[in-house]
Amino acid sequence: MTKKIYLSPPHLSGEEENFVKDALDSNWVAPLGYHVDELEKEICRYTGAGGALALNSGTAGVHLALRLAGVGEGDVVLCSSLTFIASVNPVRYMGGKPVFVDSEPQSWNMDPGALERALHHLNKEGIFPKAAVVVNIYGQSADMDIINDICGNYGVTVIEDAAESLGATYRGRSSGTLGKYGVYSFNGNKIITTSGGGALVSNDNAAMDKARFWSAQAREPEIYYQHEEVGYNYRMSNILAAIGRAQLKYLEDRVERRREIYSKYYRELSGLPAITFMPEADYGLSTRWLSVIYLEEQGGVEPSRLISALEERGIESRPVWKPMHLQPLYSGCKYFTYRPGFSFSDKVFKRGLCLPSGSSLTEKEQDKVIDTIKSNFNM
Repeated sequence: MTKKIYLSPPHLSGEEENFVKDALDSNWVAPLGYHVDELEKEICRYTGAGGALALNSGTAGVHLALRLAGVGEGDVVLCSSLTFIASVNPVRYMGGKPVFVDSEPQSWNMDPGALERALHHLNKEGIFPKAAVVVNIYGQSADMDIINDICGNYGVTVIEDAAESLGATYRGRSSGTLGKYGVYSFNGNKIITTSGGGALVSNDNAAMDKARFWSAQAREPEIYYQHEEVGYNYRMSNILAAIGRAQLKYLEDRVERRREIYSKYYRELSGLPAITFMPEADYGLSTRWLSVIYLEEQGGVEPSRLISALEERGIESRPVWKPMHLQPLYSGCKYFTYRPGFSFSDKVFKRGLCLPSGSSLTEKEQDKVIDTIKSNFNM
């Protein structure tokens, strides 16, 4: 049977077994332990963040950040629309109301112009958002300096969802460290993985102490079990942290390989008149977590047909994220577009396509992907 080519499978280094064995030998297999502590320190060293909290998912990190920002029942939170739903659902956990903001062509991330219009409009209506969840999609940072300035003018806490962009930089700084709070994901499809997991980072030590307290069921420092606040079972296990430590050692190699994969796709496919690529903004370096193409209508190849053609050859591909304002769950929420009457997120959703981009992708496998795409444009 032909081996399937996946979009972004885990890429193990071979060192994970030794780290996990150490965790097993210590008998620390439950949440917390030496490897959790060390992973948090290593995340800080790599990113430059003042503090890190290892969690069981990136979603947990967004949830904790929203609570730290003071989001409660009825509060409005501005959210990127072009993203995965895990960036938005925690707003509902807190009883908040998401308001969606469109992306812009330079980075495919939150558009500062639409963000400012949203805040101006909402303030005129007497609505004062508590936070903004700004998502860095497909490995690239949003334009965080201008977004921070805009949100600062309106008293809005910025939560940087860097689930897809660990290893990316913005003006020389690590993606995920640019807002008040930052969130990473170590899910199985991310650039490095703990199989399932994530992290919250911030330079606010007091806030991180509070998040750490909430993430471990908010147990008070008593010899017996006493609880005065609602807490969560959000901490990462020592075994998963051990895997993460082995993975983090190879993050730079994984970024380099994914960028090489993107470069080859660009060389081989950009000559086709109907294919363009998600750009890299000039203010930073993208990890190219996923290589993303856009199929121009004049090319005559529908994304659905190309997805089917790739699937027939055992190749996984996927449309870009379906925007949150188009999701039935959030159909009643306000949405501020890139320009009046024009939604950039809708445009790229209709004709955008993610290609296999895992750092373990071989040259032969990538050639198969490229040949399949070319053959469909020659039909």
